[in-house]
Amino acid sequence: MLAYVFWHRPRPDVARGDYESALRAFHKALGHTSSVFRLASAPWAPAGPCYEDWYLVQDSAALDPLNDAAVSGHRKNPHDVAAAHAVWGAAGLYQLRLGEATVSKARHAVWFAKPPGTAYDSLWDRLGPLCEITPAMLWQRRMVLGPTPEFCFLSSRSVDLMDIVQDATYIALDPVVTN
Repeated sequence: MLAYVFWHRPRPDVARGDYESALRAFHKALGHTSSVFRLASAPWAPAGPCYEDWYLVQDSAALDPLNDAAVSGHRKNPHDVAAAHAVWGAAGLYQLRLGEATVSKARHAVWFAKPPGTAYDSLWDRLGPLCEITPAMLWQRRMVLGPTPEFCFLSSRSVDLMDIVQDATYIALDPVVTN
């Protein structure tokens, strides 16, 4: 399971309600498993609030059909309206490593890099039990398309990972669209 994650923000002259309405219309027209969250900020985004879209796909072969679907047919106009309201964007491709892909239930994200000197298997061993009891999911970056950290730990409740990782960024997720 992969997730194409896209961060964006509205133009300064676009009201939050108008932007979110355009996002809802686009995601409804897309009809794809996706979620959009409003963020107070993200270190890799320009200062201020932004949005984070998660599009789930089975594998990388599904990315071209998703991209084509987003900008064609009855989805073209809702996409173009939402895109016209945006002023900035960045993206990343992430692979599910631990947990189940229940992005729509996430309300908290912890973004981090693998601690120096830590083997991946050791990281999986330490985070695996947290994914089971929280419930949560761990996503690992597959392709660098923007300045985001290597890992994202998504969960329905706040989880402190300071005993496991260093220099983590904790972000509250305010749902706008959950499909």
